[in-house]
Amino acid sequence: MSVAGHAPPPFFKRGPAPLVRLAFFATFSLLLLIADLRFHTLEWARLTIATAAWPLQRAAWLPLDAAEDLGDYLTHQATLQKENRELHRRQLETAHLLLRQKHLEAENQRLRAFLDLRAQHPAGARVAEILYAARDPFSRRVIIDKGMQQDIQAGQAVIDELGVIGQVTRVFPLTAEVTLLTDRQQMIPVQVQRNGLRAVLAGAGDRLELRFLAADADVRPGDTLVTSGLDDVYPSGLPVARVNRVDNNTATNFARIPCTPLAALDQHGLVLVLALRTAKPPHPEESAAPAAAAEAGQRIRRGSR
Repeated sequence: MSVAGHAPPPFFKRGPAPLVRLAFFATFSLLLLIADLRFHTLEWARLTIATAAWPLQRAAWLPLDAAEDLGDYLTHQATLQKENRELHRRQLETAHLLLRQKHLEAENQRLRAFLDLRAQHPAGARVAEILYAARDPFSRRVIIDKGMQQDIQAGQAVIDELGVIGQVTRVFPLTAEVTLLTDRQQMIPVQVQRNGLRAVLAGAGDRLELRFLAADADVRPGDTLVTSGLDDVYPSGLPVARVNRVDNNTATNFARIPCTPLAALDQHGLVLVLALRTAKPPHPEESAAPAAAAEAGQRIRRGSR
């Protein structure tokens, strides 16, 4: 009973006994299991709970996924750095091999060009290598590794796969001195390949110049100059130089025509020393013709008598 209109405290109220509650909920659970097993009555409830719990599951897995991705990233970075260091080491180890291969390929191409060049010239041509430049700073000369023991003689022409380099001027037992075309004391008879115009090409220190040509001579920039063969040194048709420009000076009767040599004069490499040319027949003596004419005139006068 309540006292003075107050209800009794809740802990004095007693509901069903705990054993009754256990039996009730166990029976209710069994009925739900049987109903769901036979009639799938709780399928919608499972789907609803799973859909509602999916964001919570993803939120719970996010730290684990992030930690796993971070570990994979760090492992991948370490692997890449290790591979990068290994590739860099291999690149350094093979760099000199690659450079050497490029050098060998270029040298192989030059040797092939020399073989073709040697086949175009008569027997007696010898391949030589430029050792170093002469010590005289006022001359343009180089030293080759062939000399008297290889039958090298003064006056032989020296060429490479691009054109004329110069001629042998002094010979030693094991080496020889070659004076380049650009030496100030060198002159070579040439002709313009386009029209056959003959001229004299002279050295000018670091370049070449066509000399003794009239200001109206048919020479154009870009013309190729080849040997004319009028001397006893260079065969005809060898490339020598290319015309840079033509300066016509009205004050003089001659044109100033600077040229660029085609051969690699400033590079140390292989050259081809050509055999000496066959000597030309000697020129007739100037006094022989007047004497022969006088003798013929005397015979004619005697016959007329």
